[in-house]
Amino acid sequence: MSDSPQWFDEEAGPVVRPYALIRGRTRPSGDVFDLVAIVRAVGETPTGELGPEQRLILRAARAPISVADLAVELDLPVGVVRVLLGDLRDHGLISVSSPSAGGPRTNERILKEVINGLRAL
Repeated sequence: MSDSPQWFDEEAGPVVRPYALIRGRTRPSGDVFDLVAIVRAVGETPTGELGPEQRLILRAARAPISVADLAVELDLPVGVVRVLLGDLRDHGLISVSSPSAGGPRTNERILKEVINGLRAL
């Protein structure tokens, strides 16, 4: 038996904590990304400058995708995805559109009707 503790079996492969991917940063540069903001890849992907997670984001964002869906797709915490998106935005590789900027605001009357409907349940 080995002197070092066994944290995972051989099939698990190497373990990297999600925040090691973003060097311990907790906030993206610039504005924070809304969970429902739509991300699109723009331009050509540079070679050699990006990590594998950023390449996966660009591949997934070829078609419009939300920040929350990207987190699910990559199986990473939303905070990590937001920091990676901030880096990609800084390099001009993605465009982000806020849902509030593109459409009308929710009507207060509709929200009250939803609340009343939920209370009736």
